[in-house]
Amino acid sequence: MSYNATVVLESADVMTEVCGVHDANLKVIEELLQTPIRSRGNELFLEDEGGEKRTILVHLLDELQQHIGLGQAASPELIRAIHASITSGETGAVEELKKVNVVIPNGKTVFPRSHGQALYLNGMDTRDMVFCIGPAGTGKTYLAVAHALAEVLSRKKRKLVLTRPVVEAGERLGFLPGDLAQKINPYLKPLYDAMETLTSPETVQRMEENRVIEVAPLAYMRGRSLADCYIILDEAQNTTREQMKMFLTRMGEGSRAVVTGDITQIDLPSRRDSGLLHAIEILRDITDIHFSWFSGRDVVRNPLVRKIIDAYDAHGA
Repeated sequence: MSYNATVVLESADVMTEVCGVHDANLKVIEELLQTPIRSRGNELFLEDEGGEKRTILVHLLDELQQHIGLGQAASPELIRAIHASITSGETGAVEELKKVNVVIPNGKTVFPRSHGQALYLNGMDTRDMVFCIGPAGTGKTYLAVAHALAEVLSRKKRKLVLTRPVVEAGERLGFLPGDLAQKINPYLKPLYDAMETLTSPETVQRMEENRVIEVAPLAYMRGRSLADCYIILDEAQNTTREQMKMFLTRMGEGSRAVVTGDITQIDLPSRRDSGLLHAIEILRDITDIHFSWFSGRDVVRNPLVRKIIDAYDAHGA
């Protein structure tokens, strides 16, 4: 193998952070540039006849080090996002990744891992109603919960209301014991999973005890007016048209509503009954409502999830 191009980093410590644990990041960079890369000390060596790959690598590493300087961890997802922005010529997309983040008091700082996620976070910062539509693993729910926790824990909103339609995904679960909250909790487990990775379990428990977090089945929202609240409607693709209209009109003064859903996983008897599809059709031209559309390129779970989604999309087409 002839390594005819060299890139020098600031130090061996920077090299360690850039390459990742067991060179996981370096392997991703090799895959993206389609060339073997060898590291030694603070130098990277690659095979590049025309110099184009080295140019991309220098740009990618420069952007990656800027993100690290802002406190963001160097991850395969971030590297893929930076590379996609560079190679597509979307220089503004790279800058967007650095400008937006969510700081949770006594918790994590959350950064976007794709340009789509950056636009989603920016939408939640600037609009009182946000729709996020996309496949599984794109961070729709996670980012909504992160933004909500930041707003509630910093006392910008007085309460976090979590709701979703109670629709089984192709199976019947039967009778669930317990009070109303215990019955609905299994359906809201993804929201709780996100909260527990963003802040301590003690904080979540204290918020529940103080009724700062409220779990509400969508069917029980009728007639309410939610003022100064952060409201998340998850799995919105399984709402009916009537339920969606009812939910959207619950917003009171000073509230923010985030609606998330995956229109490829509708569990209603008829796809045409989906309140999310209907809302997209009639509300998408309202400038005060932000719409974020995620695709397979925004998947931040295991890279295999992206391939699975692409395969299903290709089969459906």
